[in-house]
Amino acid sequence: MKIKTKRLSYEEVLALPRPAHREPERPPLFFRWLIRTLGAGDLKQTRFSYKTERMEELGEGPYLILMNHSSFIDLEIVSRIFYPKPTCIVCTSDGFVGKAGLMRRIGCIPTNKFVTDLQLLSDMRCALHEKGCSVLLYPEASYSFDGTATPLPRRLGLMLKRLDAPVVGILTEGAFSRDPLYNCLQKRDVTVSATVRGLLTREEIREKTVGELDALLDGMFSFDNFAWQRDQGVEIRESFRADGLERILYKCPHCLAEGETEGKGTRLTCHACGKEYELDELGQMRALAGETEFPHIPDWYAWERSEVRRELEAGTYLLDTPVEIGMLVDFKAIYLVGEGRLRQDLSGFTLTGCEGKLCFRRPANQSYSLYADYYWYELGDIICIGDRETQYYCFPKDKTPVAKARLATEELYKLQKKAPVRG
Repeated sequence: MKIKTKRLSYEEVLALPRPAHREPERPPLFFRWLIRTLGAGDLKQTRFSYKTERMEELGEGPYLILMNHSSFIDLEIVSRIFYPKPTCIVCTSDGFVGKAGLMRRIGCIPTNKFVTDLQLLSDMRCALHEKGCSVLLYPEASYSFDGTATPLPRRLGLMLKRLDAPVVGILTEGAFSRDPLYNCLQKRDVTVSATVRGLLTREEIREKTVGELDALLDGMFSFDNFAWQRDQGVEIRESFRADGLERILYKCPHCLAEGETEGKGTRLTCHACGKEYELDELGQMRALAGETEFPHIPDWYAWERSEVRRELEAGTYLLDTPVEIGMLVDFKAIYLVGEGRLRQDLSGFTLTGCEGKLCFRRPANQSYSLYADYYWYELGDIICIGDRETQYYCFPKDKTPVAKARLATEELYKLQKKAPVRG
């Protein structure tokens, strides 16, 4: 999938008018049918099936639908399960670029990831109570990097109370294994299934505290796709299964070098020390010589997280990299405005560039996670920061692992909330 880009100067982008807010649209039956039809091929290829639990207690809807986020097939799954009922979908604003009219017609509601957006709550209430549509929300906000749950925003339970709608939870199995984000959009032959569960009635939401609701959602979003693959004996035999694996496993546990690993074919190689690992058909790692430090990929990723936290606590963490800068200020294009420098330290992010005209800062305590992505719209790996008005898409020009920046954002936020860290 591509995205429209356009080269303009920073000043020209600043002068562009911002789009006016529009309330959500109820998708006409034709567009509901179209989405279902377009997704039928993928679902047939994956032999998709689903089961329901406790749905009869929630009534006919509309519902707030909460779903784990693994790959694009998630949207196709929802269109299959709930068709022909109308559903609005909360999605990232860059998904509207070049196709805003179509996205609105199929019920999409734009928002910027990991940015406080009070308008979004109003739009969701409008969709539920005025348009009579269910609302699909991926509370993790981003695809899982390592196949485990990503952090949820705190006090999500407060949103449930304000929306005042029954809540449905959907958990998929196989969707991540079929198309993990790191693997460069190469699909594997994996069966996909889902469990659709009535999580909360309106009465249960009113009775529970915000803390109890948050705990319930934390319990739902607790999974490990690599463990599922191993335990269920799901064999992935494709010869490209390790392609791009360095996007997750960017640090070598043998020599501690960063940015020197490379996933290719079925192997991960550290070019600093030469150590090689094989990714087997059950998704487990095996060193070709010597100790296998982390057979389970999420354990390797968790170790990298602990290494980042150690740097933060020691005050030594620093990301400082040259980047190509794209800006999103409307839905017409991603505007490429030139080169700059992205710095992340204990105080947060600072982006400078465009011959000294651009300087944007995002303090560490403003967001619990980071919009980072691999092979974003086939342009490259990105780190995205910004606010409600402007998003800055930073394409590192060196070997900077964007996963490390996301881990640092999450860990620094925790440290800031516990006790402010001075940078």
